[in-house]
Order: sequence, then structure tokens, then C-alpha cells
Amino acid sequence: MSRSTISTFQLFERFPDAESARLYLEGRLWPTGPVCPECKSGERITARKAGYYRCNACPNDYTFTVRTGTIFERSHVPLHKWVYAMYLLVTSRKGVSSLQMAKEIGVTQKTSWFMLQRLREACGSDPLAGGGKLGGDVEVDECFIGGKEANKHERKRLHAGRGGVGKVAVIGLRERGGRTVAMPIPDRSMGTMQSVIHAAVEVGSRVFTDEHAGYTDMDGLFFRHETVNHADKEYVRGDAHTNGIESVWAVLKRGLHGVYHHASPKHLHRYVDEFTFRLNAGNVARHTLDRLDSFVDGVVGRRITYKELTA
Repeated sequence: MSRSTISTFQLFERFPDAESARLYLEGRLWPTGPVCPECKSGERITARKAGYYRCNACPNDYTFTVRTGTIFERSHVPLHKWVYAMYLLVTSRKGVSSLQMAKEIGVTQKTSWFMLQRLREACGSDPLAGGGKLGGDVEVDECFIGGKEANKHERKRLHAGRGGVGKVAVIGLRERGGRTVAMPIPDRSMGTMQSVIHAAVEVGSRVFTDEHAGYTDMDGLFFRHETVNHADKEYVRGDAHTNGIESVWAVLKRGLHGVYHHASPKHLHRYVDEFTFRLNAGNVARHTLDRLDSFVDGVVGRRITYKELTA
């Protein structure tokens, strides 16, 4: 077996019950001891039974657990099932369906779907936090996510052209040898696309794109811009190409089409966050336990309710 991963059996040995998972989460989120999520203080904390803590510095003696203020809050699913769900998400190259996860951890499909959306919310922590902007050689490209017009029922067809009609545009930036950032965008206008690039890429970097008009006039003051002309079947010219970011689209689309089958525009950003997380903090080159640690680091402050998801 690869030295960078652990088997499901080994995971169960490490986290056989909810108590072991609770201790792991507390150790990761509170390395110096319990911290009150209300006043952010670690002083005057009293331990109670079953993982509960009381902050005597807060009015009315605020009571909390490691779940409070995280994606696990008010969930009745045991914590060791949450850890296994995170394991499945970081080790499944193209994702895991809610139906499959429901069978794996013994919950209903509805609960599994809700868990997965919460987990994807944790994947959506600021992709540039900690590592700063992308730099060096950065490839930029965009793709369309959505059903083909030809496959839709006649009453659902827009009859407005070809290509991206009825689909959602997603822009992606991949630092060669580094991180990937991707997000849905409202349109492919020059203003929209270049604002994303300026926010995510360091000044002075080399930016590689195709010949789309949205990248016009980028070469000069801020970036060194090189393009390849896909319309003329030019895909590589020296070290100018966008093959790296296009490989990201290949995995994303195979996951969306083959595993999830459909992602509504409302939730698409969470699916995109899931795939970019696996390319960055969840990269298979890192040990599975390190990937789990990175996942846990993103659960704080990312709580989302079922009502918000379905509104």
C-alpha cells in the first residue's frame, strides 16, 4: 500500500467511536486547550460531561462543544461518521455521491446529501488564505457547466445559440507546480475575468491563456501575457499552453457527469470548491491524515443550515 494513504480498516482502528473522533477534533481545533467560540477566550473554561465545556467568562456561563460554530453544529450524526465522510471525500478522486455515502456510513440519503453540502462548504474557505496569491507561471482558462441544449426537452430549450447557452461559466487559475483556484462567474466579459485574475495572481507573473477576448490587453504593466490560438489548432508553443488547467476541467466534468450527474447553478460553487480542495490541500501526494487535518482546519465558521441550502 502507498505510504501516503491509509486503508478504511486503518481509519476505523484510529477512530472506532464518537469519543475518539471528538478527541481528535478537539486536539486539532484546540491545540492549547478548549476555546470558547463566543468570546474566543481559553481562560476560565470548565470541563463538563460528554465533551461539553462551560465558559465562566461569558454571561450566563456559555456552554459549548467542539461542534459549536462548525459545520457539525446541531448535527445528530456521530463524529466518527463525520470523520469517515471527510475521508471518503478526500480519497475519492472524482467525488462520492450522497447515495453511496449513505450506504457507507449508515444514514439516509437526505442526511448524506446535507452532510456533503456542509463538507463542501468547509472546502470553500478562502483559497488564497495562508498561501497568498498565485505566482510564477499561471494558466487561466474557463469552462461551461450544464446540460446540452440537444439533450433538453423542447420546452426547456432556450433557442439562443450554441456553446455556453444555458450553462454556467467557471474560471480557473492553476499555478504550475502549485495551487488551483476556480469559481463560477456571471459572464465571460473582460471586466469580470480580468478582475478575478488581478485578485488572484501576483503582479509580474507570467499568465498563459487561450485567445479569448476576455484576456485582451493583459500584457504589460501587471503581467507578462502569452496566448495559444486554439482556433488555429495551436495548443503548445514552447512553454506557452493551458494544458494544466484543462486537466482540471477534465476531472471536474468527469466527476460532475459520472458521479453527481447534475449540479444546479445555486450549489455549483460548492462542487467546484470540493474539486479544487482535492487539488490543493487534499492532494493525493500528501498523506491521508494530513489531508484530513487540512479538512478539519476549514470547518470552523462555515456552518450552513438545511433551510439555507433549500431556500
